[in-house]
Amino acid sequence: MTASNIDHVINHLSLKKSRRRWRLFGIGCLALLGLAIVAAVYFDKTPREAHIARLHVDGLITGEQKQLDLIRALKKDENVKGLIIRINSPGGTTAGSEALYEELRAIAKEKPTVAVMDTVAASGGYITAIAADHIIARGNSITGSIGVIFTYPEISGLLGTLGVKMEELKSGELKAEPSPYRPASEKAKQVSMAMVEDGFIWFKGLVAERRKLSVERTAILADGRVYTGRQALKEGLIDALGGEDEAVKWLETEKKITKDLPIFDRKPPKEATDSFFGVSATTTLLRLLGFSQFETAAQSAQLNGLLVLWHPQL
Repeated sequence: MTASNIDHVINHLSLKKSRRRWRLFGIGCLALLGLAIVAAVYFDKTPREAHIARLHVDGLITGEQKQLDLIRALKKDENVKGLIIRINSPGGTTAGSEALYEELRAIAKEKPTVAVMDTVAASGGYITAIAADHIIARGNSITGSIGVIFTYPEISGLLGTLGVKMEELKSGELKAEPSPYRPASEKAKQVSMAMVEDGFIWFKGLVAERRKLSVERTAILADGRVYTGRQALKEGLIDALGGEDEAVKWLETEKKITKDLPIFDRKPPKEATDSFFGVSATTTLLRLLGFSQFETAAQSAQLNGLLVLWHPQL
């Protein structure tokens, strides 16, 4: 065999091996693509039939983006014929409650929406409820707490005991005021209170508008107190007593939602880090130590800014 023939054989074998390699690579890519498609179909929990969506608003309200995105998705989903909002929340941040309210009002303009209060739907939880077209509560649900809070620590006494003094250089008298390092000045208190009052006016305006109450009547109801479901019904803060069955009946009779539609929980996707970092890590630790009753207090301590939150002393 001549040298040219040997080169030809070598080139042929090399080309054949290369083709085999690319063929295996192509088959592998197709297999991965097939697995991705199967996984997407298997793990996609989006119902593909007409249904009533159930959205849970639990714990502290902070305007979580995943929850807001979910509500927008429900608005666009043609299979969602109505929405039930199940609320068990003492409220949260004012800005977070505002964001949630606005998204719920947007979907309520497109799809019949009813709120069902569970144990607590107070302050920011009540803001969530009045975004719906109809509000139902248990007789012993806790609601109301119409008001705004601004809290800050003041640890100058502790620092003095420890012999620690904090010095500051700042651009203006009210920069970073009130400060935890000294008692707040009267001017700092006035400025902070003006901010609280502004948020309070906004909150009362929502209640008056959504519950068809006069400004005078709203002012009487908005002294910060909480109400049972029975008291709230009497005061016009909710529409009916009951639970989810009454919500479904209202959707069927008042909004002509097809009878016997299934109800599906719709939840935002979870990330792997959700169980290990942030507030949930604190919650997990408290549960492991047997102090689950302190979860809300521990979480609320991490909130910043204006709050619409009902948090009685434990």
